[in-house]
Amino acid sequence: MGKKQKELNEGIVSFIEAQKLFFVATAAPTGTINISPKGMDSFRVLNNNKIIWLNVTGSGNETAAHLLQDNRMTIMFTAFEGKPNILRLYGKAKIFHERDTEFTEYISLFPPLAGARQIIELDIEAVQESCGMAVPFYDFKEERTHLNDWASKQGEEKIKQYQLEKNTVSFDGFETKLTE
Repeated sequence: MGKKQKELNEGIVSFIEAQKLFFVATAAPTGTINISPKGMDSFRVLNNNKIIWLNVTGSGNETAAHLLQDNRMTIMFTAFEGKPNILRLYGKAKIFHERDTEFTEYISLFPPLAGARQIIELDIEAVQESCGMAVPFYDFKEERTHLNDWASKQGEEKIKQYQLEKNTVSFDGFETKLTE
C-alpha cells in the first residue's frame, strides 16, 4: 500500500537527487493528456513544498499549453536500481519565461543549457510513494547530449525561430504564451 504525505522529507529529497529521469503529466480540460520524460540536470527541490524544473526547447510545448488551461501537474520518479520505489508529486504549477523575474532568479540554479525555454514551479499539495516492485532494473549508462548539442549548434536566433514555429501552439491547438 502506498504512503501519502503533504510534503517532501529528507529521504524523499535524497531519492529525487539520485534519479536521472522523471516524468511530467498534465492535461487540459479537453484534448490529449501529456506525459513527458525529462532528464539532464533540470530538477531542483527548493523546500519541502516547492520544486522547479527547467524546460528546454523540444518538438512541442504541451506542458505549458496544458498548464495555462488547468494548472494541475503530476511529477513521477521511479527507482530503476536499488530499493523499489515510485514517487509522485501532485500540485499546482506556474510557468516562468525569460521575460519573468522568477525565471531570472531561478535560472542560476541550473547549469547553462542551450534552448532553456521555461522554468516550471510546482507547489506540492500531496506526495505519494508506492512500491514499484514490478519496475525492472536498468543501469544508467550516460546522459544523452543530442538535444543540448542540437540547440547549441542552432544558436539563439535559430532557436527562437524554431520555438515560434513549433512551440507556440500545442498538439490540440492551445496557446502556450511562449512569446508575448
